[in-house]
Amino acid sequence: MAEENGLVQIYYGDGKGKTTAAMGLAVRAAGRGNPVVIAQFLKSADSGERLILGKLSGVTLLEVPDEMKFVFAMNEEEKRAERERQTALFEKAAALSELNGAGVLVLDELCSAVSTGMVPLELVTAFLDRRPAELEVVITGRDPAAELERRADYITEMKKIRHPFEQGIPARLGIEK
Repeated sequence: MAEENGLVQIYYGDGKGKTTAAMGLAVRAAGRGNPVVIAQFLKSADSGERLILGKLSGVTLLEVPDEMKFVFAMNEEEKRAERERQTALFEKAAALSELNGAGVLVLDELCSAVSTGMVPLELVTAFLDRRPAELEVVITGRDPAAELERRADYITEMKKIRHPFEQGIPARLGIEK
């Protein structure tokens, strides 16, 4: 059921809503019978959307670790191991989307994985340049590389104006995580 004119979408910025928008699109696509592949970078399994998306027919949700450190908190050995895992995750997502004829590929926090050096930009751009024509690719995160922006058909910036964290309110279950 995938359209022949798959596009590339980027949701980026410092505001809330990037993952929420991407997962909403994934639900919409699955609801219309389009196979969806979702890979989440730099995230752990403790996120509410994973609990429901993994139960939806037609959605392939790739595994993430139970816990995940911020890249800046990793030592060099941890960074090297995480770089290998993140790159393998991207390669698996790309392969699955091509093999299974996915209609939508969500690459959540890929911008951040690229900007922190966890996934090579060249690997991502090569995939985007050869992806199946019908594949819709949704990329989220902060600070998208110019090379990703040049390949995007949609670019939406989520800009933080105010955030509860600034008042000391931590992420809440079912709302921010």
